[in-house]
Amino acid sequence: MSSLDLIRLFLAVAEERSFTLAARRLNITPTAVSKGVRVLEKQHRVALFVRTTRSVALTEAGTTLQAALRPAVGQIDDAFSELSRHQSRPSGHLRITAPRSFGFLVARHLVPRLRTAYPDITFDLSLDDGLADLVTEGLDAGIRLGQAIAQDMVAIRLSQPLAWSLVASPGYAGGADRLEQPHDLLRHQVLRYRFNTASRLPAWRLLGLDGELLLDINAHLTANDTQMLAEWARQGLGIAYLPDLEIKEDVDAGRLVRVLRQFVPDTSGLYLYFPMRTQHQPKMRALIEQVNLLAGEGAFDIRCAN
Repeated sequence: MSSLDLIRLFLAVAEERSFTLAARRLNITPTAVSKGVRVLEKQHRVALFVRTTRSVALTEAGTTLQAALRPAVGQIDDAFSELSRHQSRPSGHLRITAPRSFGFLVARHLVPRLRTAYPDITFDLSLDDGLADLVTEGLDAGIRLGQAIAQDMVAIRLSQPLAWSLVASPGYAGGADRLEQPHDLLRHQVLRYRFNTASRLPAWRLLGLDGELLLDINAHLTANDTQMLAEWARQGLGIAYLPDLEIKEDVDAGRLVRVLRQFVPDTSGLYLYFPMRTQHQPKMRALIEQVNLLAGEGAFDIRCAN
């Protein structure tokens, strides 16, 4: 037994006035209690208890020792309780990835709330439109559209479905071949997004006459940045498929116009996702708590379609 174990054993016997009751309190055998008391007395060469067949009483030395040790052990217990609370208090470094188009939502809502509620958590926000592998890239969590999240991840809904649009400059839309249905896009200049981690360009998800339609159109220009695609569309270089959040100001100002609006479905909305094995970490519990609160308040809901 350690010195602290022997002290706790001594105090248990002193308070219970019984080796048997002390053993029950400490969940050990009476023999172990008796042996521990003998070790303590031998180490300090003093009798701590007067034992009879019917009772156990403290000696004068034992009474003095009990009076000194009881508050000291109380302080030790308080210190370990505080240490336990510190270990369970959310702290550490959170690394989160989010698309550039929606990163401001994280910066505006999530980061301030998390820092206010849990100041021991530091935050690293990586803005990347590509599909991030959380494990290999050392990330704790990500925010992406629901359809882009791997099935082995835990996903928490952040927003309602988000509106997207096919857009082009007024000059391009006005001078191009007539657009009446999705397959007409095959005759047009298109600007497509390219994921760094994918070998193929993602198909455009549209609504055909018979339901959902995936169009894999030859791209004339590609980029891994939605803002670059919006800029090319403004310059009249073709048609881009972008979130309304990205192009709302351009549409309102007349720099871009929507085409084939009735054939563009909403997306599944934004989700927070992370590996299942990490969800019980205090910092992850804090993150989940805050995103659930914000989602309930509608902080991530954006509807820009006119």
